[in-house]
Amino acid sequence: MLEGIKKLPIEIQNKDAIEIFKKLSSVNKKIGKLDTILRKSIVNKSILSLLTLNESVQSTRIEGTQVTFYEIMENKSKKNKSWQQTEVLNYHKAIEHGVKLIKSGDVISTRMIKELHAILMEDARGTVSNKGEFRKIQNFIGPDKKIENAVYIPINANLINEYMTNLEYFINGEYHRDFDKKVGEDKELFDHQIDSLLRIAIMHAQFESIHPFLDGNGRLGRILIVLMAIKEKIMEAPLFFVSEELEVERIRYYNTLNETRGETPSWISWIIFFLNASERMANKIIEKIETAETLASTGLNKCKTSVQSDVWLATFREPIATATDIAEITGYHKQTVKKALDYLVVNNLLDKDKSSRRNIKYYNYDLIRTIG
Repeated sequence: MLEGIKKLPIEIQNKDAIEIFKKLSSVNKKIGKLDTILRKSIVNKSILSLLTLNESVQSTRIEGTQVTFYEIMENKSKKNKSWQQTEVLNYHKAIEHGVKLIKSGDVISTRMIKELHAILMEDARGTVSNKGEFRKIQNFIGPDKKIENAVYIPINANLINEYMTNLEYFINGEYHRDFDKKVGEDKELFDHQIDSLLRIAIMHAQFESIHPFLDGNGRLGRILIVLMAIKEKIMEAPLFFVSEELEVERIRYYNTLNETRGETPSWISWIIFFLNASERMANKIIEKIETAETLASTGLNKCKTSVQSDVWLATFREPIATATDIAEITGYHKQTVKKALDYLVVNNLLDKDKSSRRNIKYYNYDLIRTIG
């Protein structure tokens, strides 16, 4: 059983540092390519929202939900939602709120983290009575509710503020007295001045290990990855989504995180795992954007009027929508939109729910498949 963690910064063996920096170079290039491709995309704003929603689905799946991207798209406008759907949509809201704060000039602070946690836990499962507040009791991570079977026991509650202050300075690349640390010649110090992507990797592991809340730590820790990537200008848009890759290798994710804990932590496995996941993420999102771009262009070539083109592109923002929904997006009259939607159906670009007579939905299935 592992207990507690050391404060940042971390120490890395020189040979491990060489391996990390070699991998880091290729990952940064791939992420730079992703950022460039997104900027040039004709559907960049539309696809961003959908990719954020898919990230919300994938991150909550790590915690055990079974909801799919399609289900969220189909039900997000309904009033009565399951707790699983609520968790996904709360995650989406928290990311959007965090991005807004970052772009307005805020740093990632304890105040912001608590604010995001409150959004995340609104009407969700688990312990919601302490939403937006650090835990005041001991918690643990394990297969059941018995602490003696715990895989890891985080720091005591009375140490959380101290550890979160240490992490806050590290996240924002600012000096803190804790960072005055000397290491031997065979080691390298990864402190607040290292490459941004490495700081994100370390930040996530450290936040999960502090485990400052009674519930929601995993989801919030993955939201912080997205927000820190924007703050550090790794990407202009909130697109640094690694949850899908972490979910695929969930056991490896948890195992490598666990290696960073206790009195003799080892960080190499976690950092390399995170860099590999980031590279796969970049490759996958590049493929999704390029596929969506081709789909959009193919559809535009079949459109004969500007109304049809505008309506077609509006379905990239809302791939499951009624004529009323698209009318609100485009500003066209509902009947004008309906004619355009039916034209797109005839030309095999959309599918129409023919079983309904009112509030008929139109489906951009090719896009849904691409994103989800």
